[in-house]
Formats: sequence, C-alpha cells, structure tokens
Amino acid sequence: MEIKKVVVIGSGTMGSGIAAHLCNANVPVTLLDLTTEISQKARERIHKSRPPLLIDKSKIDNIKVGNINDDFDSVKHADWIVEAVVERIDIKHNIYEKIFKSRKPGAIVSSNTSSIPIKVLSEKLNDNDKKDFCITHFFNPVRYMGLLEIVINENNDLDQINALKKFCEKELGKGAIVCNDTPGFLGNRIGVFAMQVAMTEAIKLKLTIEEADAIFGRPMGIPKTGVFGLYDLIGIDLMSDVLKSFIKELSKNDPFQEVAKEIPLITNLIKTGYTGRKGKGGFYRMNKQQNQKILEAINLDTGEYFPTKKIDLGIETVNLNLLIDRKDKYGEYAWSVISKIIKYASSLVPGITDKFNDIDEAMRLGFNWAMGPFEMLKSIGVKKFFDRIDGFENNEFLEGLSKTKDENFYGERQKYTDIETLGKIKPKALKIDKNKSADIYRFKDFNIVEFTTKACALDYDSMDALKNATDKPLIIINESMQFSAGVNLTYTMNFADKGDFKSIEKFIKYFQDTCKHLKYSNHPVISAPSGLVLGGGEEVAIQSNFVVAHTNIVMGLVETGVGLVPAGGGCKEVLWRWSQTEEAKKDPNFAPLKVFNIIGYATTATSTVEAEPLKFLKPEDKKVMNRNSLFEEAKKLLLENKDFKPPEECKFKLSGKPLKDKMVKLLEKLYNDKVILDHGFKVGEELATVLSGGDTSLDKDLSEDNLYNLELESFMRLIETKETQARIKHTLSTGKPLVN
Repeated sequence: MEIKKVVVIGSGTMGSGIAAHLCNANVPVTLLDLTTEISQKARERIHKSRPPLLIDKSKIDNIKVGNINDDFDSVKHADWIVEAVVERIDIKHNIYEKIFKSRKPGAIVSSNTSSIPIKVLSEKLNDNDKKDFCITHFFNPVRYMGLLEIVINENNDLDQINALKKFCEKELGKGAIVCNDTPGFLGNRIGVFAMQVAMTEAIKLKLTIEEADAIFGRPMGIPKTGVFGLYDLIGIDLMSDVLKSFIKELSKNDPFQEVAKEIPLITNLIKTGYTGRKGKGGFYRMNKQQNQKILEAINLDTGEYFPTKKIDLGIETVNLNLLIDRKDKYGEYAWSVISKIIKYASSLVPGITDKFNDIDEAMRLGFNWAMGPFEMLKSIGVKKFFDRIDGFENNEFLEGLSKTKDENFYGERQKYTDIETLGKIKPKALKIDKNKSADIYRFKDFNIVEFTTKACALDYDSMDALKNATDKPLIIINESMQFSAGVNLTYTMNFADKGDFKSIEKFIKYFQDTCKHLKYSNHPVISAPSGLVLGGGEEVAIQSNFVVAHTNIVMGLVETGVGLVPAGGGCKEVLWRWSQTEEAKKDPNFAPLKVFNIIGYATTATSTVEAEPLKFLKPEDKKVMNRNSLFEEAKKLLLENKDFKPPEECKFKLSGKPLKDKMVKLLEKLYNDKVILDHGFKVGEELATVLSGGDTSLDKDLSEDNLYNLELESFMRLIETKETQARIKHTLSTGKPLVN
C-alpha cells in the first residue's frame, strides 16, 4: 500500500497539525470540517502559526480545504483518512459510517483520539472494515513531537498496520510505536500518572511548587517545566478532564485511582478562572508590582501567591542516584516519585505492551524525558532498587526481576524501529574517553562525540573531546533534545566576575583552534544536528566537513543578543559562504553587508528549509525528517567519503574602513529610530569591524586566521564591558534579552 493522498476530517488543533505535517512531507492533503469557512480559517492559522507548523510556508499549497457535505467525495480518492473531530462517540460513529461507504478498498481509516478505546470506536463497523481501522494518536504540536502511537486490536490486518507505520516513520519522521487498546495507551498512561504522583507527593511532603519542579525536572531528565509548570502549560481544566476519563476507564484497583483523586485546591483554581497559562494564571502567575512583572507561585496549603524562589540543587546533569541518596526532603521526594513511577510502569507489562522498552521510548518521544521508567531502574541499579523498595505484589515484571537480580535486564534499546540509531549503537560502542562535558565512543572504524552538558552548552572540555576524537573519522551527534545551545555563558561569566579575562581569551582561542582543526582534519568530520544549533553550536556544525540535519533544527548566530559577536569562526564561515555567490563576485561589499544584517539581527532559521537561504546550511547538506535517521545517514556519508581530502583554506578580500562606514550608517539609522540603544550600537560597531576586515583594503588578502583574530579581539573588547556582562546575566536569569 502506498499513501499518496490523505483526507483529514476535523480542522481543530490536532487536525490542523496533522494536515500541516503531511504538507511538510509533500503529501497532498484535503482538510474537511463542518463548513469550508472553518477549514479555510484553519489553513490560515497553519500559515501564520508560531512556532511554525510548516517547515516551509510555501508548503501550505499542499492543503486543499472543504466541508463534509459538499466535498466528501475526496474520501473516495484517499489512501488514508484521518478522523480528528471532537471527542464525542456519536459524532465519530456518524463520520465512520460516511467514510466506510465512500472509501476505496484498502484505504486506511484512523482516529486521532487520545482517550476513547478502539473497541468503542469500531463497535459499529463490520469485520472487514475493522481490518483497516486503527487509532493514530499524534502528540501536539505534531511537527515537533516525535511520538505516534498506533493502537490496534485483534481485528487488524497487520500488513496494513506495518505499511502505515513505515510511512509515518519514513515520510513523517515519527517514532511510531504499535500498542494495545488500553486506557491512555502508552505515553499518557505513564506520563499523566507520573505528573499526578509528582503533585500528590509534593503536597504530602509539604514541598513548595518551585522545589517540586526543581526536582521533577532536569535532574530527573524531565523538561524544566516540572510538574506544576507543565500543568499550567497544558491547562489545569483540561488535565482535570483527562483525569476524569482515566478514573472512568480504569479498574477500581488501579493505583492510578489513588493519585487521580480530586484536589480541592485544583477545583478552586478552575472555579476562579486560574486554568493555567491560557487563563489568569495557575500554579504560577505573573503579577505587576510597581510597574514590574513578578512571577509568583501558589502556596499549596493556603492557596496564596508569593514571589517565586529559585531552587539550586547543585545538580547540573541527570543523576538519579545523586538525587535519591540525598538525606533531606528533596531526596525523600525524588525516591518516592521515581520508585512509584517504576512500580506503576512495570505493573502494566505485559498488559499494555509486552515490550517494556516501548514504554521508555514513548516517554522519550512524547514527553521529552531523557530516560523512561525502566531506564531509571537500570540507572539506579537493580540491587539498589530492590534493597530500598517496599512491596510489589502482583507485579509480574518486578517479581521476576527480584529473583534474577539481573543488572543487564534491559537489552537493546529502541526496538520499535529498524533504523540504526545512536541509542542502539552506544551500548555496542567502546567508550574511549569521557570528561564532564562530552563522551567519545569508538564504533567500528570511526569516532562519535556526544555532548553531555545542560542544553549541550560548550566549554573547554567540549572542545577537548572534539579535538581528541579526530584521530579517526568523526560524527558529532547527541541523543538529547539539543545539538548545542552555544557556549556555556555561566562558564564564561564565572571568569568575568573574577576579572579573569585572560582565561576567557584562552578559551575562545581554543574554541577557534578546535573548529579550524575540525574543518581541516585529515579525516572527515560530520555534524548531525537536531533541536537548537545556536551560537557556538552552529559554529561547530558549519565548520564540520559535512552536515546531516534534522528538519526541525533552530539554527542561528545569536551572540549579538547577549552583547557579543560570534567568535568561534561563525562570522568568518558565513561570510565565506556568502562571498561565493554571483552577487558577491560583482560587488565586494555584498557578502559582508548581507552577513552584517543576518548576524546583527541574530536571525534564526526554524527549519532546514529556512537555514539554507541564510547559508547556515549548504544545498548539499543532507536533511532528514526522522531524527532517528541522523546517525544512519551520517554513517553513510562516512562510507561515501573514504577518499576524503580536507578543503583548501579560504582567502578573503574586504574593503576595510569604507565598508565599515556603510555599516555604521545603518547602525545610526537604527539608533535614531530607537531600534537599538547605546550598547546595541557598540556591539554593531564591533561586528562591523570584523566583517569589514579591520585595517585592510581590497588589494590585500586576508586569511581565516586574520578573521579569527578580528572575531577574538572584538569579543574580548565586548566581554570586558559592564553592559555586555549585564546582558549575559539578564539572559541567564530570565531567559530573555536585555536591550541596553
């Protein structure tokens, strides 16, 4: 079965997201709703969406819109019909009756429901129709969330299901996991339980919501929103409805019933309009005091709001044992939450799936956890877990493991896909080196470097790992959400606060030397970025010999926002790429002025399609829809380049002062229009110094080292200013830029 045309019925958030992502895969899609006007408005929302649902806005042309009365004939030509209407079974049954009367033989029909069992959805279908009917539960936002749960029952034609799975994996880039028809399926069953445990245990142990979110967050390998922040993000009222659905569907003996009980504080928040970010606030709210916005958090006992307090656990990376071994309330909370999640998840095997591995992958792909419940158990250690755990009667999985005490129980990762992923390779690879910022693996005849810091921020140790790994062909790739958010600003500011600018200069120089070493290494270097590829992260990627990029990258040289200029070769490399254009060959100032605008405005691309016109990516760089394919594609490139020779070094011809004067005039206009202020002008001047070539003229050749030196000098002049330091501190504390 080939899927060439798709009809999506229902143009709400999920229907629109599915239609948009089919567009991203160049699959023609018809979006139907009650009226064409509703579908058309959804199409317009897709086009304007932020963050963008489309990889390239022109792909909107792949969507046709219509209504379910006049345009239902489109179903006759579809290979896949996706129902994404309101969660009312009577409405869904009526839609299915129309679909199965119209569809062509063999066309797949699926529902995007997150809560209604397939046995209920399909109860009015005949056995032949049931063969081609399943649930395809996408996660929101569809473009960015990796998980797709395909829910089946005993009636399904497994060849059809496998064909759909392969299409969704290859064309849509999804981690498609096939699971049984149980309440909440895989991701939501465990994810919502984990949220409820984190909340109820915080209340029980009298933690503040900031304390709970600090623990049930990055140190556990869970996104920084924590539990209360995630509740606000999803919507407290929506979460209340989800819990009611679980209470109704699950047996009275299910441990979920205990943690899903109504909490008076939550009932009151919903009643008073505090439904989360979409309402007046929730567990957190923004309040104005003396014309200043103050983030406040609710007291779980009294319901009163107080200014939030930052909680520093002193743990920078995921370390479960460090958390649960603490002899304080934080350690008690961490163990209580983690152990209950492990017990609950393992109690569901083999009921919801006989592959416990799939539960972990659902949590990675659907909730962005760094590790799932069984990986948590593996990380803690089997013996240690059973030495500390209380009863686990009627838990078939834990009863078996308690007898074998097998520390190697886990086996292979990511069994749901045939793709050769980094996650599958790491256990087979030899770890040849490790420092606090990166790991180096040897696999067959090449090396792999994986950054391990928070947001994969770069420091001296990161550069050390890269430099030490070039004795063989090298792939730079991470399993974490980000390739790299750039240089570790906290690391840099620790030196600045002491007035130790020599150490900063030494680090930037080493960063430059490493990037140059990557570019001109005797062996090919491949970067395989996904997620954030910002600042120093982009400088590493674009000075690699080859790039294999996931379509959902966010790429850019954003240093001007914190009062700096790119100094790891970013200015130099993007300038070189622009200087190779036809326009630059006619006008020597074309490339520098173009790059001055791109870097000056800290322009970012939100996809590979946007990155290419900015010259952040080259046309020959590989772009892949499925993040799982990055390693496999990078490995293919290594095999194709066994006779690799490093590139020739670049030479630049720049105008110097006349060109800088042009750039300064642009800055003066921005300053007069109050787009930039005093320090913004100074940062722009330093960028102009770099891109104009400093003290040079068109009759002189400048080497890459000359450009590196200009970057370094400008960076150092800026980092020594109080204004740049204020920008960096403001960004580190608020996550937002300071305009000064």
